[in-house]
Amino acid sequence: MSKYHIQGLEEYFQVYRTSVDHPEKFWEQIADEHFSWQKRWDSVLNWDFTKPEVTWFAGAQLNITENCIDRHLATRGDKTAILFEPNDPNDPAEHITYTQLHKRVCAFANVLKDQGIQKGDRVCIYLPMIPELAISVLACARIGAIHSVVFAGFSATALSTRINDASCKMVITSDGSFRGSKTIDLKGIVDEALDQCPSIQSVLVARRTHTDIQMKEGRDHWLQPLLDKAATDCPIEVMDAEDPLFILYTSGSTGQPKGMVHTTAGYMVYSAYTFKNVFQYQEDDVYWCTADIGWITGHSYIVYGPLLNGATTVMYEGVPAYPDWGRFWQIVAQHKITQFYTAPTAIRALAKENLDFVEAYDLSSLKVLGTVGEPINEEAWHWYNDNIGKKQSPIVDTWWQTETGGIMISPIPFATPTIPTFATLPLPGIQPALMDEHGKEIHGNQVEGRLCIKFPWPSMARTIWGNHQRYKETYFSAFAKMYFTGDGALRDATGYYRITGRVDDVIIVSGHNLGTAPIEDAVNEHPAVAESAIVGFPHDIKGNALYGYVILKETGETRNHNNLRKEINQVITEKIGPIAKLDKIQFTTGLPKTRSGKIMRRILRKIASKDTSNLGDTSTLLNPEVVEEIIENALV
Repeated sequence: MSKYHIQGLEEYFQVYRTSVDHPEKFWEQIADEHFSWQKRWDSVLNWDFTKPEVTWFAGAQLNITENCIDRHLATRGDKTAILFEPNDPNDPAEHITYTQLHKRVCAFANVLKDQGIQKGDRVCIYLPMIPELAISVLACARIGAIHSVVFAGFSATALSTRINDASCKMVITSDGSFRGSKTIDLKGIVDEALDQCPSIQSVLVARRTHTDIQMKEGRDHWLQPLLDKAATDCPIEVMDAEDPLFILYTSGSTGQPKGMVHTTAGYMVYSAYTFKNVFQYQEDDVYWCTADIGWITGHSYIVYGPLLNGATTVMYEGVPAYPDWGRFWQIVAQHKITQFYTAPTAIRALAKENLDFVEAYDLSSLKVLGTVGEPINEEAWHWYNDNIGKKQSPIVDTWWQTETGGIMISPIPFATPTIPTFATLPLPGIQPALMDEHGKEIHGNQVEGRLCIKFPWPSMARTIWGNHQRYKETYFSAFAKMYFTGDGALRDATGYYRITGRVDDVIIVSGHNLGTAPIEDAVNEHPAVAESAIVGFPHDIKGNALYGYVILKETGETRNHNNLRKEINQVITEKIGPIAKLDKIQFTTGLPKTRSGKIMRRILRKIASKDTSNLGDTSTLLNPEVVEEIIENALV
């Protein structure tokens, strides 16, 4: 039994059992029945985690854009494929049908070819969330070029590092971008980056802000005139199953970003399958993921997963707070969004604001709510459930990674009973294992350990670009014949999984292993607290003690800070126990975060340990200025 669309808990258990007992047969049937292939595979799966080497659908030939676009034209040609909602609410939304998308992708692909881009060349895409971003991704895939999207908020240094690592031949960018009330000079950032990038031969520039920019003769080309001249039909490049589709960089703990390589066939099958099930997508739904395509969430669940299923996917250019904190809900009401997928960071920010921003809009179209990027804390989960879903729309708390390519552990809406803070059960084909520090699997329930995956899944990254040894050392060396996620997790009495945070965020205090996520959950339950981050610092008696960085809901909080500290520790004592109390609590206006919203605990650990000599490059942070504030006010 291989079911493409699971409905109901009993069916989930049947499908899951099949996927584990007969994984090759399971994925073969899904691949056979739901996708177009130029040539069928010779074998479904070959793998060896000791090397580590994994191939799915070896010998198969295909093109992912034929599956995303061409095969829908006969039945869904006039359906909206991409619904673009611009930054300024006064500008009209743009509906791009599957037929129009086909023409625009083909024209863009022809421009790439005219510029000398061939199969296997790497193309760096540094664009805001405008239609050209999705279209350029698909245009690369159509001709077999490997796209490397860099989030258009990264610095010139971060951009040049990524371009050079992949030896990209071209950059696709725009004159600038709109982000809320700000206009950002993207082309200026690209120009600065390219001073250090000898591999770049050409730059294509889309017009967005119509600002004055420098164009370098012979290298830089305005995009639109080239598109106007290009043919609107472009034959697909036939790709082998294991040909690289894209490189996506994820921050390494050592500083040098890791270029995760995702290949064509397995990624296609898994991103499509998980999108269909985790969001229970139906034909007339309007699905919105608020992420940026610069992250894996945007690759898998704005572009590829939805389009592979013939869905309508929304791209939003702006931010949650512009022109006010009701913007997300205005878009939901205007476009009758049915599935809404966002990050806990955004939910916590929205929850701080007046409920009038929510109540002004009709959210009755919503059927499924999702969260991504980090485990959602209980208070935010309840706010989301009560105020956005009105207790009618199940919340899928999805756990996955850049490296996994697709969602791994998640409820299936209307099938899996949800519990706040739990990602619940593995999706079909995913075989998790909890390991102890001695490398032995921990069996049974009500246990906690390091989260590993013991069997390959189709969308897993195959290597780190140009550095397979690092791939092996990072993901396959900690536990024999296992993919190590780097996360800790617990499995409760019913077998549900809860991610407890990065293993390096597990702090041993007086011999007790304390995950930071549950402590942060407790702190965030205090009515005065908006957000917190907990790290360890050396302690003469305990080995490590706990340091809390806390953002208050009211920045002008007039209550005595010492009283607040006592109250916060009292909540921790009640929720977890006195062992988890914080030795130091520093109130701050912000936390250092990556552009995808992850807290940079490495920086916070160094500050807590009074080691601020080498914090690394903070320029790529969302808010680099907050680091200075935290250092200045650090508790000694």
